[in-house]
Amino acid sequence: MLIIGEKLSIIAKRVREAMEKRDKGPIQEIAKRQYDEGSRMIDANIGPAEDGGESLMEWTVTTIQEAVKAPVCLDTTNIAAIEAGIKVHNNEWGKPMINSTSNDPERYPFLELAAKYQVPIIALTISKGGLPADAEERCEIAAEIMGRAMEYGLPVEELYLDPLVLQIATTQDQILHVIKAIKMFQELNDPPMNTVVGLSNISNGCPKEIRPIINKYFLSLLVYEGLTAAIADAAEVNETVKTIDAIMGKTLFAHSYLEM
Repeated sequence: MLIIGEKLSIIAKRVREAMEKRDKGPIQEIAKRQYDEGSRMIDANIGPAEDGGESLMEWTVTTIQEAVKAPVCLDTTNIAAIEAGIKVHNNEWGKPMINSTSNDPERYPFLELAAKYQVPIIALTISKGGLPADAEERCEIAAEIMGRAMEYGLPVEELYLDPLVLQIATTQDQILHVIKAIKMFQELNDPPMNTVVGLSNISNGCPKEIRPIINKYFLSLLVYEGLTAAIADAAEVNETVKTIDAIMGKTLFAHSYLEM
């Protein structure tokens, strides 16, 4: 399973200050730590970046890839910044990913951009009308996005369907719909569709000490149903992923499997 490191977000004070000052040190330290902990893609969340977004994304992508041999997930609502990031991205270690499109017409251009450069993109199964009610509605939205991707010339294999994880503290009834949607998404195509979640969303608003517990058990249920990627804290979930892989026979068990 692909772990996309979530720690390089402009929401974090240290990251925001480093981006503002163009200080490579903290950015590269965080990127390298995430890679060493098991992330094989690094999410670069620069926020809306309405002013100077293109240069900021260019700087962030090159700064990350100077430190780690990994692709970058380009995370912003500034489409020009995303395209700028694609252009400077070193594809030697994999293509960049766009975060994200949806079934909202305002987000269609992001899907067109993914088609233009033939890069993977996260597709949130949400429409302009609001949150999906259940797993079935998520699948209906996913099918519409898949159809649009094919119209634009993007193979559906480049889509990572995201069922939109909500907080368990406020929307507990939605959690089972998310798990069910991960299983149903795979049935929309042969080979099965790629899927992704923002894992830590489930525990937002929960006490700090129980957040890792909720995240890891939720991840176990999702992986069992076929989840292929997660935007997550690799340090928190890497042991869980390795253990699930061993139990499900995806890796050969050895007593030292956590060290492999």
